[in-house]
Amino acid sequence: MLESAKRLIVPSARSNVPPFMVMDVMAAAGRIEAAGGRVIHLEVGQPATPAPTTAIAAARAALACGRIGYTETLGIPSLRARIARHYRESHGVEIDPARVVVTTGSSAGFILAFLALFEPGDRVAVAVPGYPPYRHTLMALGCEPVAIETTAATRFVVTPELLLDAHRRAPLKGVLIASPANPTGTMMTAAALRDLHDAAEAEGIRFISDEIYHGLDYAFPAETAARLSDHAVVINSFSKYFCMTGWRVGWMVVPEPLVRPIDRLQGNLAISVPTLSQVAAEAAFDGRAEMEAVKHGYEENRRILLDGLPKAGLDKILPVDGAFYLYADVSRFCTDSYEFATRMLAETHIAATPGIDFDPINGRSFIRFCYAGSPAEMHEVVERIGRWLA
Repeated sequence: MLESAKRLIVPSARSNVPPFMVMDVMAAAGRIEAAGGRVIHLEVGQPATPAPTTAIAAARAALACGRIGYTETLGIPSLRARIARHYRESHGVEIDPARVVVTTGSSAGFILAFLALFEPGDRVAVAVPGYPPYRHTLMALGCEPVAIETTAATRFVVTPELLLDAHRRAPLKGVLIASPANPTGTMMTAAALRDLHDAAEAEGIRFISDEIYHGLDYAFPAETAARLSDHAVVINSFSKYFCMTGWRVGWMVVPEPLVRPIDRLQGNLAISVPTLSQVAAEAAFDGRAEMEAVKHGYEENRRILLDGLPKAGLDKILPVDGAFYLYADVSRFCTDSYEFATRMLAETHIAATPGIDFDPINGRSFIRFCYAGSPAEMHEVVERIGRWLA
């Protein structure tokens, strides 16, 4: 190939982001299954149960009508109104449906929020351990993710002191917080979330709240940033509580001045969110009794692992308040969580995600388990790991 032609296909610098390692683990597990092995999947953060029957029925009815076309860029008006009603019913907060934006999963919500709020070069604080695509997406958009290390001293959440310390070192333009958090499952109390929000607002730091695991709270009720201020950007999804990962539909609650900019961005980037998914999402709210039963199954899985893993040898676990994750310290067995996860998959056929994916600082000491499967699988996991580590 001519040198001039080679230069035409050199990837851009912004595309040079780290891989989302959990997908590599999933692919390795798939190879074992393709060879006839049986793998217990605890690596990918997705429910094992399907979407609510109400959502599936609504999608089937829509398909039976024939044509599935574009919707309004910000989402079907009735779905936006239903989401606003959800905040009134679940949190006692009145939200103008005009401030609700339907997105292609929470992933598109983060992209839209970052594009609407930040310029290239802006510094945005994120907690570590934390969801890797926060950092990677910010990097791809030309922003600088600022990792704030959380520890047992702060119960593994970002505090006003940690945020302001990072801001004093070099000004921050934003902070992104998740509660319940991925990978830890740790939650912020309502008071802690308010204190952090107020500290950020006082310094002019824009506040983004990832609430995609709301509904999956066990230790205490999750608080929404929508109650704290009309200036916060709230991102949520139908993927986790409503078991609709592959439907790729989520939402944002945004400050009024951001509605039109996000309308313009989404119209250019995606035109609209898949219509069938929006129809199903609206109906999903009528399936909450079904989803509460699924949640109780997660609670039982959580109990099995919290009781069994310490007996199996993994006795250092971060607070497991919500979501469906357990983040365990494996440092007594290895110095490289990637190697630990690779060996565990090969030797026990249990797929889990190395902590280095979530935490470039201390992640080599941790493994994340997703307990969104069945109780029978959780008992089997405890037994297999116990034998393996004995």
